Amino acid sequence: MASRPGILTDWPWKPLGSFKYLLVAPWAIHSFYSLVVEEKSERRDISTFLILPFLLWRMLHNQIWISLSRYRTAKGNTRIVDKGIEFDQVDRERDWDDQILFNGLLYYLGCYTIPGATHLPLWRTDGVVMTILLHMGPVEFLYYWLHRALHHHFLYSRYHSHHHSSIVTEPITSVIHPFGEHILYFLLFAIPKLTIVFTRTASVGAMVAYVTYIDFMNNMGHCNFEVVPKWLFDVFPPLKYLMYTPSFHSLHHTQFRTNYSLFMPLYDYIYGTTDKASDKLHESSLKREEEIPDVVHLTHLTTPESIYYLRFGFAYLASKPYTSKWYLCLMWPITAWSMILTWVYGRTFIVEGNRFDKLKLQTWAIPKFSLQYFLQSQKVTINTMIEEAILDADKKSIKVLSLGLRNQGEDLNIYGSLYVSRHPKLKVKIVDGSSLVVAIVLNNIPKGTTQVLLRGKLSKVAYALAFTLCQQGVQVVTLHENDYVRLKKSFTGSETNLAFTKSYTQTTWLVGDDLTEEEQLKAPKGTLFIPYTQFPPKKYRKDCSYHCTPAMLAPCSIENVHSCEDWLPRRVMSAWRIAGIVHCLEGWSAHECGHTMHNVDKVWHSTLQHGFQPLSVPLKELAHY
Repeated sequence: MASRPGILTDWPWKPLGSFKYLLVAPWAIHSFYSLVVEEKSERRDISTFLILPFLLWRMLHNQIWISLSRYRTAKGNTRIVDKGIEFDQVDRERDWDDQILFNGLLYYLGCYTIPGATHLPLWRTDGVVMTILLHMGPVEFLYYWLHRALHHHFLYSRYHSHHHSSIVTEPITSVIHPFGEHILYFLLFAIPKLTIVFTRTASVGAMVAYVTYIDFMNNMGHCNFEVVPKWLFDVFPPLKYLMYTPSFHSLHHTQFRTNYSLFMPLYDYIYGTTDKASDKLHESSLKREEEIPDVVHLTHLTTPESIYYLRFGFAYLASKPYTSKWYLCLMWPITAWSMILTWVYGRTFIVEGNRFDKLKLQTWAIPKFSLQYFLQSQKVTINTMIEEAILDADKKSIKVLSLGLRNQGEDLNIYGSLYVSRHPKLKVKIVDGSSLVVAIVLNNIPKGTTQVLLRGKLSKVAYALAFTLCQQGVQVVTLHENDYVRLKKSFTGSETNLAFTKSYTQTTWLVGDDLTEEEQLKAPKGTLFIPYTQFPPKKYRKDCSYHCTPAMLAPCSIENVHSCEDWLPRRVMSAWRIAGIVHCLEGWSAHECGHTMHNVDKVWHSTLQHGFQPLSVPLKELAHY
């Protein structure tokens, strides 16, 4: 919001929330009726019917730019501004589709009130030429002076400062303005459209092409990576006055008092407001190579719907912890297409990039879903993908690679040691994060606890937890005799604090993957469930508390954190991801994989020293983070 919001700041349908889309429904239904049901052919109007598909196309066009921009800026090549964005910017830019809805309502209104606005032909060349000339002339000229006026302190503080709150831009930043500004922009861009309507030269093609051009240039100018090649201006030098570049407009957001033009820098050159660094920044951005991180966290997709929660998916969903949404079922064609794409592509891809002081961090993802990790037929393929990612990291001189979610496991790759044994000369350090997981789970157990129930698939972490707790004088109880026998055998000496019982009296449960609904329902009221695995248990009890999976709150100095890691709250990182970061910061030279672990206390204290904070409350109380 602007620093001193003026009148017409909020959109009129703000109180409606997601129900705002219903405003278009009556118009869309009427246009469909007029085309399909109406018997008289003179009343049938395909141009009005096409408004709704056109609005959907605009949303898709914008989303393509959002995804492309976030992917490219994560890789780092041709990136313009290095500074990251944060959750406040994502929240501020959440309703980027408001301007599409606003335009759609006015399109429908115009079709039913302006003579000559309906029954348009698909194409008229004279109307297209007129649109181009009117944009290059009055629209660009008037926008330049409107933009300069909006930078006057009176209008800037009340309106335009809202847009400039985003120093580092994303494609959707281009349309984040107060409602009053959008009214002015619509009137400005209506000049060519109304002119061709009144002169009877309008066509569907001219309208669609002009608005698509505006969307394209707006998105390109705010995408934060350079996409316009230098040779284009070398071949045709006057083009620099007719088309701006992302780096040209980026300077407007970092310097504020230069490069005011809409899409044509001509008027900046005429009135002397061109930033002197424009050409230099354009060239230097094009020369930037892909960024090589110090630490990589290797994760994977969880469910087919999880693609929408990735950083380059839906920005707003990515900024929230993963929860299944009913309306995503309506997008099953896109979901199915993405599943086919991940199957065909078959390579790891970059999800996001962060900075922690001088440390460069990246998250890579294996294009496989959680369910596939349980299929015997997929294990060889998955291991091959993980191995290729590790070798790629080693080739790029990446220092540490941490294995997240199901990319590590005794059945899959012996907690990552499979790759170390195959490639003993690996320089990149493989980290499974087990020591930090144990430390976090131990910290999550309430002080003064004398007895815990250990229930779940026995893993490297489970054995370490049981052993450490028994050494600390806490009784560890199991519900299954087989688990008790296996734990007993793993201890070197006789351990009196390990017990087997069939009662459910314990109020602190350490739970893993095999916890069942029946077992949860037998737990006493007020039981605290503390997971020690990557995936949270399904919640069947409202009278019990569920801690989040092993994780910690990230330091404020970690930049560009604007998406949630799976189901974790904002700015909370999983133990497996943090373990790789700490491993690199401490400069530890050994792998942490297989059946070996670092010293738990040493890892815990090192993690705290680097600014990571423990989560000492159940998950339901973390909403404010």
